[in-house]
Amino acid sequence: MIVGKRMTKDPITVTPDTSVDKALQLMRRERVRRFPVVDKHGKLVGMVSEKDLLYASPSPATTLSIYEMAYLLSKITVREVMATDVITVGEDVPLEEAARVMADNKIGSLPVVRGDQLVGIITETDMFKVFLEVFGARVQGVRLTLQAPDRSGVLARIAGAIAELGGNIAALGTAYGDEPGTTEITIRVSDVPRSDLVQAMEALADGITVLEARECDANDCRREQN
Repeated sequence: MIVGKRMTKDPITVTPDTSVDKALQLMRRERVRRFPVVDKHGKLVGMVSEKDLLYASPSPATTLSIYEMAYLLSKITVREVMATDVITVGEDVPLEEAARVMADNKIGSLPVVRGDQLVGIITETDMFKVFLEVFGARVQGVRLTLQAPDRSGVLARIAGAIAELGGNIAALGTAYGDEPGTTEITIRVSDVPRSDLVQAMEALADGITVLEARECDANDCRREQN
């Protein structure tokens, strides 16, 4: 999967001359936490977050009247509070690379550009949706977690055993195991009873251990730990 397939196209934007007050109103109405800032030619020139806008607003403890505060906010523009050193990605960047950039830089979104033109935005919410798909979170079946040696052929053996049972692998993910030289494998399998699946995995032996098996539907996984 690449960013261009999962990004929000034509995101809501503001210009550098948008007032802080208008930007805040728009952000709350659209229920988002950040806006790309573009010039009149659609070129990305910055990013502004809700935090940036709130820091520019008078403190609740101010002695200014509501009219004075409204006037003040109408005079402060996004240009004065936006970040101009913006990290971006292209449409053809793999999603996992975009996620790594976001995690490494502790940011919740990345503007997507084609040249210097803004064409979309990819956010942590988009990443969560992909995470749900990768792990088959809405697929009914057995959520099986295994610890296995980190070597070639192991996944093929596991997949072969599931196929022999007539099972369908709806999703599969791997992560580093707790022990050196091991990997933790999470598989969502449909069309196989939990007990049969566990028995088949335990029969593989050779360092493959069943850590957990849960019966899951689209909304819940019932914990049945081995």
